[in-house]
Amino acid sequence: MTPDKDEFRQVMGRFATGVTIVTSRLGEELHGMTANAVTSVSLEPPLVLICVDKSADSHDIIDGSGIFALSILSLEQEGLADDFAVKEGAAAHRLDGVPHHTRTSGAPIIEGSLAYLDCRVVERFPGGDHTVFIGEVVDAGRLNDHGPLIFYQGSYGGLA
Repeated sequence: MTPDKDEFRQVMGRFATGVTIVTSRLGEELHGMTANAVTSVSLEPPLVLICVDKSADSHDIIDGSGIFALSILSLEQEGLADDFAVKEGAAAHRLDGVPHHTRTSGAPIIEGSLAYLDCRVVERFPGGDHTVFIGEVVDAGRLNDHGPLIFYQGSYGGLA
């Protein structure tokens, strides 16, 4: 039997994931969103995928710019993950006041993150109410060795 939306969310919530902020730039507009629908696809060439809700502000920015960066969050960045998960308000998903830098693509990379992947979109696929963006990694780096931020059953935590 096909699960309804709430049951599907509850079941998927039992899959522990890391937490990232996906950022992009379109002209002078910088945008970010918390995401855990992220995975590696290929080592040669290095590819990752992200799934972005078609109604999210970030969707059109990533689609239009053709770039994104993944900042893999540390345990100390739980508040930042919460900030970028909020969908309301004029400042939602803006990087105003959030320390960041850029690398190869020009997409913002969040300071204090564990690591980053700087990507150029090479494929787009429909995925229900989301778009699956495949990004070729054009730059990557490890930034610190703090513990990772983990998301499980609707809550943040770390590794025991």
